[in-house]
Amino acid sequence: MLKKLLLAGAAIALATGTASAKDLNSIGITLGTLGNPFFVALAAGAEAKAKEINPNVTVNTADANYDLNKQFNQIDNFIASGVDLILLNAADPKAIVPAIKRAQAAGIVVVAVDVAAAGADATVQTNNVQAGQIACRFIADKLGEEGGKVIIQNGPQVSAVIDRVQGCKEVLAQNPKIEILSDDQDGKGSREGGLNIMQGHLTRFPEIDAVFTINDPQAIGSDLAAKQLGRSEFIITSVDGAPDIEGALQRETLIQASASQDPYAMAQKAVEVGYDIMNGKAPEDPMILMPSTLITRDNVQDYRGWSAPR
Repeated sequence: MLKKLLLAGAAIALATGTASAKDLNSIGITLGTLGNPFFVALAAGAEAKAKEINPNVTVNTADANYDLNKQFNQIDNFIASGVDLILLNAADPKAIVPAIKRAQAAGIVVVAVDVAAAGADATVQTNNVQAGQIACRFIADKLGEEGGKVIIQNGPQVSAVIDRVQGCKEVLAQNPKIEILSDDQDGKGSREGGLNIMQGHLTRFPEIDAVFTINDPQAIGSDLAAKQLGRSEFIITSVDGAPDIEGALQRETLIQASASQDPYAMAQKAVEVGYDIMNGKAPEDPMILMPSTLITRDNVQDYRGWSAPR
């Protein structure tokens, strides 16, 4: 009799577990800007993984254009439409918290991608400290024991940028003969911003040995500024592994290396993690860091970039 009761209980538990499993029917994705190929690849990766889970899933991708109010409205629209999962590339990782809480109160899982967002159920991003470390290790190795004068070209103060600069500084600090000329100028994460900041640096500093920029667009802009002002005595490294940097590494530019990101794989992991959380399988660590590799002139031909077939 006891055996029958145990078997019956197990059957009920199994049936209940099956009944409570949640389907992934709809995803809302809000991203920095779809004018950036990084976010285009991220959106493609998310949609591919979502359709792998459910071929009939609805994927709604929105361009926030780095506008917090616009992102608030997008998340509210996702809530109103009843999405199961939101992938969030936060315009402001702290100010976005009320919108995250509204989504979670509606039973929606929120996974931050690329940059952390306070209160999200999980975050999937590049290991940005490591990315900064390997990009600046390249600089330190090139300068050698004699050291030199280095510029750290900063950017918007989101977690990814802060971590990259931290990693860079950790490596450069190991050589007391490396002098950091500047580390607080915001290149806005854009080519134009990098161009403008670098023009100022080149005017201000007659001697520069290396520049670390927090992303590839700023590196491209910095290289352009150097060309305009006839400066060629320094090297540039950055973070991203973007399509533009692949070309730059194969041409006569000052750009020598970039620590890679994989937005496609990042988004796929974010959807996977979000789906697991929906079904009661939270990750052991809600901060999932994806490793970076250094792309240089020597290995760029073997690099599988953002737009590579998947």
